[in-house]
Amino acid sequence: MRAVRFHRYGGPEVLQYEEVDDPKAGEDQVVIAVEAAGIGYTDIQLRAGALKSWAPDLPLPFVAGHEVVGRVVDGDPSWQGRRVLAQSVMGGGYAELIAVQEQALVPLPDAMDAHEALALLTQGTVAVGLMETARVKAGETVLVEAASGGVGSQLVQLAKRAGTRVVAGVRGQEDADFARELGADAVVDLARNDWAQDVEGPVQVVFESVGGAVSAAALDLLEPTVGRMVLYGNITGVPHEIDTALVYQRALSILGFATVMMPPGRIAPLRARAFELAAAGQLKPVVGSVLPLAEAAAAHQRFEEGASRGKTVLIP
Repeated sequence: MRAVRFHRYGGPEVLQYEEVDDPKAGEDQVVIAVEAAGIGYTDIQLRAGALKSWAPDLPLPFVAGHEVVGRVVDGDPSWQGRRVLAQSVMGGGYAELIAVQEQALVPLPDAMDAHEALALLTQGTVAVGLMETARVKAGETVLVEAASGGVGSQLVQLAKRAGTRVVAGVRGQEDADFARELGADAVVDLARNDWAQDVEGPVQVVFESVGGAVSAAALDLLEPTVGRMVLYGNITGVPHEIDTALVYQRALSILGFATVMMPPGRIAPLRARAFELAAAGQLKPVVGSVLPLAEAAAAHQRFEEGASRGKTVLIP
């Protein structure tokens, strides 16, 4: 079969589209013929070597990808032929076939769009979890950074649905227009050094995913004693600039959210909630670029540059 692997850590250019052996179903595993694979932030970090503390013994060469939709073609007969959604902690998703644990399978109706399902699997789950972690209340002002991305686009919708005033952090006019279509009340261009001056009034919640100077400026916007910042990524690769003296003096709360360290029993209800909201028409997962598997490196490049809107999907 064909798959995308990296033989060393590095930039998008290390991703190689090549011939590899077909996977076999091990104990309590099935093999899925991949219909579509999603690109997530974890994929980017693993490829870059930024998660060595979490995965120090990553076997190289490594088949990237952790999110797939497809049909079971081998393994337990009770699963064969069924269309499923799966999240693989061991990667392998950027391929024509993948072996995954049966416990990772989520049955998926044939009528459900594969790309939207991938957008809900990880990013929808994260968005729901972030809202829960931040304890968002109606009437508050919420700043969503990277608002046009896979998680950000869903956060804008969920925060607006919760009755908040949503400020969307974007880059460029097209993303600004897109954020307004999603329901944002105001937009700020994070590409400008003085973007924080355009935010009106105190902010109660910041969903921080950019890092660097953006995180420092966002922290300074938080209202004393009630302000909460939830860290869930740093797409620039630059560490967050958190002034601990400022946090102490203003009695702010800094919270972290990462599904990587979360047990399955904690993730499952968040994922179920995301799918429930989508089924009820209260959350619309945004699908952006859909590219051939062979163009995985270009897809990663666009993701890192912030040029991708919504969920990026690869097709074998």
